Amino acid sequence: MRSAPTARAALVLCAATAGLLSAQGSPEPPEAPRFASWDEVNVLAHGLLQLGRGLREHVERTRGQLGALERRLSACGAACKDPEGSAVPPLTAGNLVPSQSDAAPETLHSLQTQLKAQNSKIQQLFQKVAQQQRHLEKQHLRIQNLQGQLDHLAPMHLGHGVAKAARRKRLPKMTQPAGPAHNISRLHRLPRDCQELFEEGERQSGLFQIQPQGSPPFLVNCKMTSDGGWTVIQRRQDGSVDFNQPWEAYKDGFGDPKGEFWLGLEKVHRIMGDRGSRLAVQLQDWEGNAESLQFPVHLGGEDTAYSLQLTAPVASKLGATIDTPSGLSLPFSTWDQDHDLRGDKNCAKIPSGGWWFGTCSHSNLNGQYFHSIPRQREQRKKGIFWKTWRGRYYPLQATTMLIQPTVAEVAS
Repeated sequence: MRSAPTARAALVLCAATAGLLSAQGSPEPPEAPRFASWDEVNVLAHGLLQLGRGLREHVERTRGQLGALERRLSACGAACKDPEGSAVPPLTAGNLVPSQSDAAPETLHSLQTQLKAQNSKIQQLFQKVAQQQRHLEKQHLRIQNLQGQLDHLAPMHLGHGVAKAARRKRLPKMTQPAGPAHNISRLHRLPRDCQELFEEGERQSGLFQIQPQGSPPFLVNCKMTSDGGWTVIQRRQDGSVDFNQPWEAYKDGFGDPKGEFWLGLEKVHRIMGDRGSRLAVQLQDWEGNAESLQFPVHLGGEDTAYSLQLTAPVASKLGATIDTPSGLSLPFSTWDQDHDLRGDKNCAKIPSGGWWFGTCSHSNLNGQYFHSIPRQREQRKKGIFWKTWRGRYYPLQATTMLIQPTVAEVAS
């Protein structure tokens, strides 16, 4: 009879399988967690997949061996029956143990039970391996997606860094100018104005540090447009800042560069320098209408009371009547320093606010802010107005003033 050796071989095979599963089910304590590279994850996933495939092949082989044992048992049972048809010989006093014919069915049943149990464990393990493989594939897809985004952003980031290497670092928007420590950390020259920033590649509007020739650095609000960079020198929009200020305040500047503010006459003079410049004036009324004006200007220093030199057509609209060697000129006036062209009154005291007054009735964008149009005429005279657009007695809702070097200066 060869069924017993075959059964022993099957037992050895099951014992080896049980040992393999025992080793797989009792891993050593894991090491401290760490980030693995994709190569390491890929090797692990490949190994788990190969293990699952090997276990599945082992299950198939074991099933085949079990079928062979069953067939041998059936053949042995038919051949080992006695003539009377008894499948098992009777026990005698000298034979107290079952014969091999009795032991074979019991052994086969035991093997069959063990193999079913091992088959179930192997199938569960293979399902876990397949599940982990799917998770790893999903993670790999996410990694590839992120890597693609990084590859797309890297050239932009590098190009942005190279383009910015020779110009100022973009500042976060803030109410106060940057402190000395930030300026000391800079290793290159700051731009002279917003137009120079534009020429260096800046296209986003916002707050920037600039440093005109002969001036310490200071913060400005730049507006970038299709025709260049403009430096905002004045903005009115909600009445949050009192513009009825003395001379020194208008000289140095006041307000919030993110909201309502006056940049300062000295800063504007430093930005313009000896260059020709354009002044843009943007006006808005309470009905939503807007008007934009541009004209060439030149601003003198404090020794000229920061006089605004204008061409004749513009000067006549603003009330300039004094002809100087450098052209028609309007000095700046405040309530404590009267430089206007009226000898009988101080225009900065009557309408309020500092301005380049020719007479008191042509324009004043630094007047009192009204949240609605006052009924009384004397009140409306003190408001923000531009006579040649909506008239002297219409207080405007919002204004913005910007400067930029002329095209001839930019080209040079």
